[in-house]
Amino acid sequence: MNDMTPIRDGRSTRGEDGPLNISRRGFLGAAATLVLSVTVPVGRARAQAATTVAPGTRVNAFLEIRPDSTVLFRSAFIEGGQGVFTAMAQIVGEELDVDPSQFVVEGAPPGPDYLLTGGGRFTGGSMSVRMSYETMRKLGASARHMLLQAAAERLGVPMSELSTEPGRVVHAASGQAIPYGEIADAATDLPVPNDVVLRPSNSFRWIGKPVARLDVREKSTGRAQYAIDLKIDGVLHAAVQHSPRLGGEPGTLANEAEVQAMPGVLSIHRLPGAVAVLADSWWRARRAVEALQVTWTEPAAETPHAMPADFSSEAHKEMLKSTPGDGVVFEEHGNPVGEFADAARVIEGTYDAPYLVHGQLEPPSAIARWNEDGTLELWIPNQAPEMFQADAAKVAGIEPDNVIIHSPMLGGFFGRHFLYQTANPFPQAILLAKAAGRPVKLIWSREEEFLRDTLRPMGAVRFRAGLDAAGLPVALDAVAVGEGPTGRWFGRQLDKVDSSAVEGIAGKVYAIPNRRVGQIHVDDPAIIGFWRSVGHSMNDFFYETFFDEMADAGGQDPYELRRRLLADSPRHSNLLQAVADLSGGWKRGPFTAEDGTRRARGVAMASPFGSEVATIAEVSLRDGGVVVHDVWVAIDPGSIVNPAIIEAQVNSAVALGLSSALLEEVVYVDGMPQARNFDGYPILPPDRMPRVHVRIVESGAPMGGIGEPGLPGVPPAVVNAASVLTGQRIRSLPLSKLDLKGIEG
Repeated sequence: MNDMTPIRDGRSTRGEDGPLNISRRGFLGAAATLVLSVTVPVGRARAQAATTVAPGTRVNAFLEIRPDSTVLFRSAFIEGGQGVFTAMAQIVGEELDVDPSQFVVEGAPPGPDYLLTGGGRFTGGSMSVRMSYETMRKLGASARHMLLQAAAERLGVPMSELSTEPGRVVHAASGQAIPYGEIADAATDLPVPNDVVLRPSNSFRWIGKPVARLDVREKSTGRAQYAIDLKIDGVLHAAVQHSPRLGGEPGTLANEAEVQAMPGVLSIHRLPGAVAVLADSWWRARRAVEALQVTWTEPAAETPHAMPADFSSEAHKEMLKSTPGDGVVFEEHGNPVGEFADAARVIEGTYDAPYLVHGQLEPPSAIARWNEDGTLELWIPNQAPEMFQADAAKVAGIEPDNVIIHSPMLGGFFGRHFLYQTANPFPQAILLAKAAGRPVKLIWSREEEFLRDTLRPMGAVRFRAGLDAAGLPVALDAVAVGEGPTGRWFGRQLDKVDSSAVEGIAGKVYAIPNRRVGQIHVDDPAIIGFWRSVGHSMNDFFYETFFDEMADAGGQDPYELRRRLLADSPRHSNLLQAVADLSGGWKRGPFTAEDGTRRARGVAMASPFGSEVATIAEVSLRDGGVVVHDVWVAIDPGSIVNPAIIEAQVNSAVALGLSSALLEEVVYVDGMPQARNFDGYPILPPDRMPRVHVRIVESGAPMGGIGEPGLPGVPPAVVNAASVLTGQRIRSLPLSKLDLKGIEG
């Protein structure tokens, strides 16, 4: 899955340093702890050999109860700001009977115990909590049962006479209480029960409550350790310069001798598509590698994913918009062809959205060390430890079991830390560590990250709607043109539609009786990837803004038309009513606000990742641009674990959705991105962040996702409001491209 061909010279190179010096943050904590835990060597978090393990069932793989009765929990999912560590502590703690504040949560190593997402392991797609909820409850209940059994044997009483209070077993008849930490060692030898009784939801103490996040203190005091912060003994520092166009290779280095003589520089290396410098500090490595005068060769004809020298994002957009045809059908209901022929009026619109980068604050990094026993140890930000382990093994030319993966907390998420071709630094770090015979810490500069980040795909959708004599929609046809990230990374069938290319367009619950959704696949020359809310991030913008265009054409109020078309779907109609109530009642505008500004509101619905969301935005126009004053979001995730985390995630999703709608766009000219840092790629500044109001609606439906669903409704709600004020239909993002001077009120 990674095109970076390993550089191998036939030598067996091993690290020269000794074992890593780890502290309490080491994988298993203090060596003397009495634990419910897996026994693995300190610093050697290897994949477990067992292949018949039922994921999530071995208590010892997840829990370590320490002598002071605090709990170390190994999470199958990676914390990247979405609050999953806290949610796991709430879920497990509820059944284990331990206050979540007594948990220390860390990322688990690769291994079969942690394959909780459909037989695999991936932190993303808003899957973590909803796909592991029942399993983690049972895990906590099983551990509690084992502790009760150990206490019964110690006290010589039946288990039926025992109960638990947070962190201890209680024998009410004798007044005795045993802290969990005193019996953890005995409990670890007991079999895991086959069946356990779970706590009824009406007695929950922590699930469903706004428990404080476990990572707040460390992050607030600067003690949180991200991959970029980690240090190991004997490390060399590396920086890279990539080919300006993907596919180019380093040719001549005009000033290699001069750079080699720069202070602190140890060596210069050619890598696939890049050059690197090893030095005694990263700053020296960066200054040196940026000073290298490299002649880049043109890609060979067969080079996969080489960026054409004449590639232009503007030309690619126009090609997508003009590509003819109906595509491969993904969804079809009724007889749209016949209804279009009989419709009183047919309207059409073509919408587009640009490439986007992830724009995370933490630059990509990797630490690689070859150990004396032939193993390779990596400290790398990632969303899928087993996938990274397997790919690292291919790069290194060793077995996956000989690759030790450490998964630190992520300094930003958004889909950036998936296993993407040419977009991860760990293959380079592996090759450099092998060449140097010493551990290497590689950090990409911001400029190199902008050059090699995977992009949210560019997309375009052509819509047609047929209206009856009353202005109501009777037929809708949508054709998405482009490529989706799921097909890119997991393979696609030529006669099948990539669901990530049409999600947010297909599956809509509006009662339009005749509808069709299709896709025309067009290979994207860029390295595309997953971006927060994936296809929904632009497809809900396409659909929900065309919905307003359709409503206007039929003389319908867009909010009332949504209500009418959702009348047979109580969950959605209730949510739409909830967001209207939250905003003080629907009013489209234009209207004059208390401060004298001329404003309007827009509304949008979205159904991403098992949750349902309704959004209203209020905007005005000022200085030729759009100002967003308030965003109201009603979200129905079915059931919840932590309402405070939900509200925080909705706020962050609104910020990212608004940033993409107003400002963000990756522009390619001559096969190269024009922005190499945030000065050329503006993101939403704090003074443009609106007030965000959140209402959580628990419908009792199956649990949905949280991290991504708050985003997709924001761009269409904002654009629908802005279109009211401009008097023109806006079909392209970002809004910063529009010249709105002279029409603000």
